[in-house]
Amino acid sequence: MKLEEILSIGGKPGLYKLIKATRQGVLVESLTDGKRMPVSQRAEVSALSDIAIYTYEEEIPLSEIFDKVYDKAEGGLAIDAKKASNEELKAYMEEILPNFDQERVYPSHLKKLFTWYNMLHAKDMLIQETEDASAEAEESAKEGE
Repeated sequence: MKLEEILSIGGKPGLYKLIKATRQGVLVESLTDGKRMPVSQRAEVSALSDIAIYTYEEEIPLSEIFDKVYDKAEGGLAIDAKKASNEELKAYMEEILPNFDQERVYPSHLKKLFTWYNMLHAKDMLIQETEDASAEAEESAKEGE
């Protein structure tokens, strides 16, 4: 999964795909409706690859969390964050990552996490890192021959 190209923009719902960088900021495309729009340099833009979840020992990158959710959901959708209660979200997260820091990971974070996962799943953009890495290794081996 190429989370470097998937962006979250502060104050705007949903996720966006990076199209290209411009002098004034970036051009993005909404994963929800496919509309393109410019985003200013002053906007709060985060690549999903830069986001991590706190545990009591360390921070776990979002890509690893998505892999764990994918495994738990057996390749299907995760819990519906809009319909689930905060307690249900916490319980689901504890099954995925038992040592997540419940004092620093708020229910709003869990809602975003599962909403993003389901959005990426609906767009067939969830490829597990291990599969991704082995595919890249195979390609580089072929190029080396």
